[in-house]
Amino acid sequence: MEKITSLENAQVKKWNKLHQKKERDATGLFLVEGKHLIEEALKYHAVELVLYENECPFQNVPTQEVSKPILDKLSSNPSGAEYIGICHLPESIIEKKERLLLLDGIQDPGNLGTLIRTAISFSFDGIYCSKDTCDYLNEKVIRSTQGSIFQIPIIYMDLIDCMNKLKEEGVQVVATTLEHSKTMKEILPQEKMAFVLGNEGRGVSKEILKCADELLRIEMEGFESLNVAVAGGIILYHYRKA
Repeated sequence: MEKITSLENAQVKKWNKLHQKKERDATGLFLVEGKHLIEEALKYHAVELVLYENECPFQNVPTQEVSKPILDKLSSNPSGAEYIGICHLPESIIEKKERLLLLDGIQDPGNLGTLIRTAISFSFDGIYCSKDTCDYLNEKVIRSTQGSIFQIPIIYMDLIDCMNKLKEEGVQVVATTLEHSKTMKEILPQEKMAFVLGNEGRGVSKEILKCADELLRIEMEGFESLNVAVAGGIILYHYRKA
């Protein structure tokens, strides 16, 4: 195809709209930047098109040569990107439910990215997010996960509905809170468990706490609470699959 050089090109404008969540939701497409992230997406057959300038190292995938100003316009990185992939995500289905992570209103992309990588590291089967949790296809989340979003199913839904369905399937749902809770020594590992982590400011909502089977806290000295990603790391490691 002929090289695209105009920033006013209609296709470029469509790609640029993928920085907006509503456009990602409407099209099912999102952007990834850089050779490593595109290589990760290719492993899962998630790449629709690779944009490049001058030379493209990727084989067996549709490509489009564009000018550097276009790559700079589409990149969320201040230093720009050498390659940008237009990707779709395969349908997320959580089949195995021995270990699950539920996220209630996580707002910081860095925290979400860290929690996704942590869940993968400790062999969790999937992640359910409340609808007000930040979008995991946000460029900052994708960058912080280093492409690991392709390795674990992530589903956005009402968490109360999710918890009720999980409990019907024999999954013990454990929510984190400082009040009226048990320590990790008191809540023993079960065959099927799901752990709820809450918003950075308010924690897990009261409605979700009431719906949980157990309430959990991390025993510690000197501080009342930890950053949600740090707390998640401790809990997910402690209750990882044997």
